[in-house]
Amino acid sequence: MIAGMSRTALHIGIVACSAEGASLCYRTICSEGESLMGSHNHPEVSMHTPPFVDHVNCMRAGDWQGVADQLIASAGKLAAIGADFLICPDNTAHRAMHLVHSRSPLPWLHIAEEVARESARRGYRKVGLTGTRALVESEVYPEKLAAFGITFVRPDSEQRERIDDIIFQELVRGIFTRESLQYLGTVVAAMKSAGCDAVVLGCTEIPLLVGSETLPLPTLDSTRLLARAALARAVG
Repeated sequence: MIAGMSRTALHIGIVACSAEGASLCYRTICSEGESLMGSHNHPEVSMHTPPFVDHVNCMRAGDWQGVADQLIASAGKLAAIGADFLICPDNTAHRAMHLVHSRSPLPWLHIAEEVARESARRGYRKVGLTGTRALVESEVYPEKLAAFGITFVRPDSEQRERIDDIIFQELVRGIFTRESLQYLGTVVAAMKSAGCDAVVLGCTEIPLLVGSETLPLPTLDSTRLLARAALARAVG
């Protein structure tokens, strides 16, 4: 170990996809680590990011084995530099996670499991799902929510297309507009009318769009919840 440096927590490896979501996750770990570890302190963090287009092309083609291969490649690089466990701040990529675990050199935290656990902790019984079309049409969240007895509402087909377009054409590029925020608000309002008591921000960039603004339902911020779970794991 380098003189003057100490290690008081596990080394977190971030397997990144989009820059915006991964950056928010990274910043949350570093900024909130201080409250757990003391002034200016946080766990050691390393991140690997392949060209985002490689993930996007596989996701668009429904090639989840291809997504899994990229996650495994990032995992190997992070393991080689000393990471102790891994997180992926990308909800859609978790469609490939069942293809990852048996080949991974390190354990992972699962973003949907952390969101489901927090939903149960807060006493929510029915939540709305938002995210990419590939994510909300999958069983990534339904399976994890069901383990806690929580039901869900998906956006309708038109809403899925519009939100997917907002994510890939705007949010992953760091573009956040009032129009898109207002549209998300109308979707969440419909979920509230359908009996939901919270909404999952199931795209790691959506919390950047929402910011300090309020939606018609309480939010479950998948990006920050994953980051906080990683912090808790790292400090034991």
